[in-house]
Amino acid sequence: MIFKNRDDAGLQLADRLARYRGMAGVVLGLPRGGLPVARPVADALKWPLDVLVARKIGAPGHAEFAIGAITARGTRVLNEQIVPPFSLPAGYLAAKTAEQQAVARKREAFLRDNRPAVPLAGKTVILVDDGIATGMTMQAAVEDVRAQHPARIVVASPVMAPDAYETFLKIADDVVAVAVPDVFFAVGQFYRDFNQTTDEEARDCLSPHAASA
Repeated sequence: MIFKNRDDAGLQLADRLARYRGMAGVVLGLPRGGLPVARPVADALKWPLDVLVARKIGAPGHAEFAIGAITARGTRVLNEQIVPPFSLPAGYLAAKTAEQQAVARKREAFLRDNRPAVPLAGKTVILVDDGIATGMTMQAAVEDVRAQHPARIVVASPVMAPDAYETFLKIADDVVAVAVPDVFFAVGQFYRDFNQTTDEEARDCLSPHAASA
């Protein structure tokens, strides 16, 4: 399965989420790449689109190796099987958590253009990313949404690694993917066009005038 681009991936994902039409819900995109995928989903369901920023907490000396993730609201998850907290340098986890939460808060404010967050209580919430490999940021997003008392949490992505898919079957109410390939090296291998989404492009997806429906 190869997607032309994020818009194509979003349209295909929307087809698989059609059973949620008519319900009260909100689509949340994980930036940056998740927002261009989430926009067609929100348009198809005629639901509001909002953003949820979750940031990786990297290992010492290896910023891209996620040992956890933190959301703008302060929900944190850790992968203690990889790096237990007691093995980290003193103060490292607290400092990195605060640093990444501050970045997440700033990015959410920018992407929303300082509009208030869409309320989630009592609604079906579909969390969308452009692909899920390890799933640390999505796990933080799920726990963040759960604390806001939704009726249902759905994790949705065009492509997911098999291990991530199994993880989300356990912690979400529903998991929807276009493809869960056995051979998964990186999200980009499943897109012809996987150019980085800019902050401005992501913000445009959230504009009140962006919806086509």
